[in-house]
Amino acid sequence: MQIATAETWYETRTLADGVTWVFEPHIKEYYRCNIWHVRGRDRDLLIDSGMGVVSLRGQIPALSGRPLLAVASHTHFDHIGTHHEFAERAVHPAEAEILAHPSRANTVADKYVADNAIFTQLPPGDWQPLRYEIPPAPPTQLLSEGSRVDTGDRSFEVFHLPGHSPGSIALYERATEILFAGDVIYDGPLAYDAENRAEMQEYVASMKRLHELPVRVVHGGHYPSCDGDRMQLIIRGFLDQFDR
Repeated sequence: MQIATAETWYETRTLADGVTWVFEPHIKEYYRCNIWHVRGRDRDLLIDSGMGVVSLRGQIPALSGRPLLAVASHTHFDHIGTHHEFAERAVHPAEAEILAHPSRANTVADKYVADNAIFTQLPPGDWQPLRYEIPPAPPTQLLSEGSRVDTGDRSFEVFHLPGHSPGSIALYERATEILFAGDVIYDGPLAYDAENRAEMQEYVASMKRLHELPVRVVHGGHYPSCDGDRMQLIIRGFLDQFDR
């Protein structure tokens, strides 16, 4: 398999509403985390930080030189790989210990990074999948249900939406009806353990909460963004299958 360079590991696209989409094109789409950068007046937001096999700050200059809060929508390996590069880091209390002490097991890297199947091109350097580990990034802020994340000119409400993981959160800006949804909902095959009844009950409750929320744009943890109508279709399909 071809080996990528650090310079080609990330791509960026400027979207509407002051949002920049950063992603890792050499990771297959199902496993590829969306990294969201929101420009603010007083500080910026980074929502998730990718797999961490190449320095994010080193390759994306816009993430340096300004105050920035790196938020973890949850602590699976593909979402927190470069959180340690940022001084201010936030996560839900249920997953704070994982961000502070990540392992291959508690970030599910042992399940998905045992070989090179998730890549279309390998990471640069002496890449060895079984040596992949995420550096610790102890949170400096905990984001519970109802917390707010402010940039000085924008305010995002924190929704605790367990199901995909115990501490999964979404950030919602009421003024623009933008939802940064993490892996709770996105326009692609959702990841869950259908045999875990307690987990699925939580997921159903989370989807019902989102069903009542006026959303214009969904920026999810994977796959391209979608509008609120598409979100509602995904929710209805999920509830038809699991709300029993």
